[in-house]
Amino acid sequence: MKNFFTLILLSLSLISCNFNKTQNEKDMADKKDSIEIKFWSGNRTQIRQDYERLVLKAVLEVTEKDFGLWKIKETAIDLPGDTESKVFSEKNFDLFVTIAGNQKFKNQEVHVIKEPLAKNLLGYRIPIVNEKVSKQFHSEAKASDLKVLVHGIPETWSDVEIFEENGYSVLEKGSLDNLFERLSKDEFDYSAFGANEILSVFKHRASKFENLEIAQGILFYYPFPMVFYVHPHQKKLAERLEIGMERIQKNGKLDSIFNSFYATLIEDLKLNQRKILKLENPFIPEAFKTLQPDLNSINN
Repeated sequence: MKNFFTLILLSLSLISCNFNKTQNEKDMADKKDSIEIKFWSGNRTQIRQDYERLVLKAVLEVTEKDFGLWKIKETAIDLPGDTESKVFSEKNFDLFVTIAGNQKFKNQEVHVIKEPLAKNLLGYRIPIVNEKVSKQFHSEAKASDLKVLVHGIPETWSDVEIFEENGYSVLEKGSLDNLFERLSKDEFDYSAFGANEILSVFKHRASKFENLEIAQGILFYYPFPMVFYVHPHQKKLAERLEIGMERIQKNGKLDSIFNSFYATLIEDLKLNQRKILKLENPFIPEAFKTLQPDLNSINN
C-alpha cells in the first residue's frame, strides 16, 4: 500500500512538472512572439507623456487579437534642435505623438494617423505671464494689444511659426527647463501652453517663481491636434493604430482616458469665461482645417 501511494505522488509530481514546463514554454513563446514597439516620448511635458502612453496601450490592447501580442519600449530622452526631425531616419523609432502638420517632417514620408488623441486641447493655448504684464491679458484684450509683447517659446517648438505667421513677437530660445527662470527675469513677457498641460506645467515648473501666474482673461486658439506619426517602413503598425484609434473612439475608451485627465478642465481653467483670440495655422493638413473652438466637445 505504501508503494502504491508513493507511485501516486510521483505521478502527480511528474504531471505538475510537465504542466509547469508547458506553461513556461508558452510564456516564453508569447514573449518571443511579442512585437516590440519603439515609442519616443521626449520633448514634451510629463502629463502629455502619461496621457499619450495610455492611449497607445489602449490602441494596442484593442487590436491584440488581430495583430498579436506587443510590448512598448519607451524612450523619453529629449532630442534638441533639429534632431527631432531624425526620429525615424536616424534614431529609428517606430512612432511618436506630434501635432498634425509638423513642419519638421514636411519633406519626409511618414504614416499619419488622422484620429486626434485629445480633442485639439493642445490648440487652446493659455499664457503663463510675468506679473508685470498680467493686467494686459484681460477679457477685453485685443490681438493688437498682445502682439507688442514678446512670447518666449523653446527652440524647435512647432507653435513658433504659427505665432510668427499671425504677427506676434516671438523669442525662440532655450528649452523648457530654463524657460520660466528666463520669464521671471523679464527676458520676455509670456509663454503659452495647451489647456491639456498648463496646470501641470505651472504646478511643477512655473510656480517656483513668485512673479509668474496663469493669465485669466484670454486664450489663444488654433487647430493643433495631436496625432500618431509612424515610421514609413512600419505600414502594418500604422494600420494597427488606424484601426485601434477608430475602435477606442467608438467603444468609449478614448473618452474614458480623456475624462480621467480632463473632466473638470473647463471649470478649473474657466475656459468658458475667457476671450478667445483665434490664430490661423497655415501648416495644418486639410483634414483638420475646419476645427473650431468647441468647449462642449471637451465635456463629451
